[in-house]
Amino acid sequence: MMAKKIEGKITGYKVKTPETAEATEARIATEAEVAEQQKKAEVVRMHESVQRPEMLVGSTYKVKTPVTEHAMYITINDIILNEGTEHEARRPFEVFINSKNMDNFQWVVALTRLISAVFRKGGDTTFMVEELKAVFDPKGGYFKPGGVFMPSIVAEIGHAIERHMQMIGMIKTDNLDDHQKAFLEKKKAEIQAAQDVSDGKQVEQGAFPESSTVCAKCSTKAVVLMDGCMTCLSCGDSKCG
Repeated sequence: MMAKKIEGKITGYKVKTPETAEATEARIATEAEVAEQQKKAEVVRMHESVQRPEMLVGSTYKVKTPVTEHAMYITINDIILNEGTEHEARRPFEVFINSKNMDNFQWVVALTRLISAVFRKGGDTTFMVEELKAVFDPKGGYFKPGGVFMPSIVAEIGHAIERHMQMIGMIKTDNLDDHQKAFLEKKKAEIQAAQDVSDGKQVEQGAFPESSTVCAKCSTKAVVLMDGCMTCLSCGDSKCG
């Protein structure tokens, strides 16, 4: 043991004792909490100061409407934040819309720039989906194949962004389970068979009954009176709960 010379006056002393188990646990918990706070502080979240990397991951969605001659191609590029860590997240960074149809060029460019700016602001950007889907064309909307009603081209863009956000996990999907799907398919087949008999004509396979109305939840022309209750054969929404 090495001796140490005391130069000054002794004013007090304390005997060093082994650290107790409780003190050890408390110290370890404190150190872990500090480490966790430092880790959270290092997590990068989407905000307007995040620099665009050289390469972004993108997805392109083709949109063909009955009211336009040419299809639109909606490309949404994503930035990957905190790549390779437990906090890795994929978030939309910018959107582009391309089409041979130049009639709507000005408002399409303006819309894509506004949407991209909102993406780069960060936070919860899912609100844009409902805002875009709620835009109605004064000339009237149109039905897509499968009976889904689109009130406007802008709403179609909103649906494409919604699909993309569902794919990257920003919006949860309300998918039906296998039992619900089987039940709705069975009921759809029963209604179609009854309609075939009454009308004397064959209904297209997979189509919803002609007497069905538009669903307020999924905008599909698939709501029928089923077991005394108005029920959507597409998403399963029912007035009876």
